[in-house]
Parts: sequence; structure tokens; C-alpha cells
Amino acid sequence: MENCFCGNKLLILIGVASLIYFLKTYIRRAKFTKTTRIDGKIVIITGANTGIGKETAIDLAKRGGKIYIACRDEKRGEDALKEIKERSDSDKVHFMQLDLASLESVRKFSQRFHERENQLHILINNAGVMACPRMETKDGFELQIGTNHLGHFLLTHLLLDLLKSVSSSRIINVSSAAHKFGGVSKKDFMSQKNYNRWFAYGQSKLANILFTRELAKRLKDYPNLTVNSCHPGAVNTELQRHMNKFLWEYTLLPILGIFFKTPYEGAQTQIKLAVDPDLEGVTGKYFVDCKEAKTSKAAQNDDDAEWLYKKSIELVGL
Repeated sequence: MENCFCGNKLLILIGVASLIYFLKTYIRRAKFTKTTRIDGKIVIITGANTGIGKETAIDLAKRGGKIYIACRDEKRGEDALKEIKERSDSDKVHFMQLDLASLESVRKFSQRFHERENQLHILINNAGVMACPRMETKDGFELQIGTNHLGHFLLTHLLLDLLKSVSSSRIINVSSAAHKFGGVSKKDFMSQKNYNRWFAYGQSKLANILFTRELAKRLKDYPNLTVNSCHPGAVNTELQRHMNKFLWEYTLLPILGIFFKTPYEGAQTQIKLAVDPDLEGVTGKYFVDCKEAKTSKAAQNDDDAEWLYKKSIELVGL
């Protein structure tokens, strides 16, 4: 009887272990395997001093691209620059300071970049903040919508002339599945009356997708300039820095961490969007795990997309 009980426990343990293994493998399965080269192409990646941005920079540098990592902190940017050069074995990697929470910084970055380059092939709007306490940017915007959307919105528009100047160029906006619990709060866009850190994050990630779709429409006369968005997956990066440390490090991470992608795994979808020849001309789409995916209904609202675009133009002063 006792042997039977022990045998059943062993079978249950094997079953649970097998389920965890297959779930982990399924969640972390996506990988872009093409060896496409991008020699001679110029790339900007925001927030590339850490996480999936840094892994993307390493990968694209290995493919021969001239990479600019755009980061807020100069010390961390320079440290990342050294690591990216070493790991990619490329000296065509450069650091330029950029604070997306400051419209002045965005404009200065664009001016400096225009002085250095007369073309741009790939812009990856990767940087972001998540679920932070309510704070404001230097221009008085709620930090998440200000950094994740408005800073990138302005940056993209200031660089459009360089993206249009080449025969083929791409914009990638890194969004999140969190867009599904966000909405566009037209009456309280800056969350001044009511602030929920997760709704504000969801709104900023929804804004990434709505911006992608609206910009794709407005660039219809430039069929070789595409703009797409993506969800990198649940990735263990510094994006969780504002979460409750005890809850994250001692409760959620030990339980859910085995299902999280590494930064390298999380970078695969945006790498595909940046270089895959099969995506030439594909625009206005949303990708997950290296495949086109469905968005929430809110992300398909054309009226909200148009409202957001016009509101963003007004807020950033274009």
C-alpha cells in the first residue's frame, strides 16, 4: 500500500515537472533564426543600455549595422556601449544621450543625430517605464504616457525625414500585452484626477499600438517606410524596478520566473521586425513571438487613434 502511494506521488511529480517544462518551452519558443545582414544600415535603439534593448543592439551590430544606443544615463550608456562592442565584436556602435521624459532632450538628440548622419534605416522605440508611482516628466506629463508614448512620438517625427531619405526603412514600437487592460482616457489623459499605475501603463502601451496604426496610414505615400509594434513577452528585466520589492523578489519571481523569457529571448520579435526581408512592405501590424497577432478591440479603434495622434501633436508642440 505504501509503495503504491509513493509510486503515485512520483507519477504526479513527474507529470507536474513535465507540464512545467512544456509550458516553459512553449512560452519561450520564439526565435528569429535568419542570418540576414544589414551592412551599411544605420539603427537607433532607445533604452539599449539594458534588457531587450541591449540584446537587440548586440544582435544588429553582429549583422553589420551601425548602431546608436540612445539612453538617459550617460554612465550606464557608456558601460553598455563597451559591453555591446565586446560581445558583438563590432566597433560600429555609438552612444548618444537621450532622456525621453524631456522634450528638450529629444529635440537636442535629433539635432545632434542630424549633424552626424544624413539617413536612418531602422528606429526601434524600445525604452520604457512600467507601473511606477505617479510622477511627471520635465514637461508636466504623467511619466508613463510621457516616456513610453510622447517622447517616442516626438522622436519619431523629428527623424522621419531621415527615414524617408532611404529606399527602405522601418520603425518598431515596443508595446506590451498590457495594452489589453488599458484605455484612452480622453477626459483625464494625464491621470491627474485618478491615478492607477497599471491602467496608466496599459494606456501608454495601447498608445504605442494606436500610434503605430495611425502613422502607418499617414505614411501610405511611402510604401517602403513601415511601422509595426510588438509585445516582447514576459521578460525578466529592469522594467520591474518599480514593483514592490518583497512581492516581486520573494513571491512572484520565484513562482513565475521560470516562465519568464531572458532578455535575449525577449528581443527576438523586434529583431525580426527590424531585419526580416519577408516583412518588406508590411506595416501597421502587431507581432507577438515573431508572428502577427491580434490586439484588443480598443487598439483597433480608428477614432481613438486619430484623437491620440492629434492630441500628441498638440502636446509635443509639432
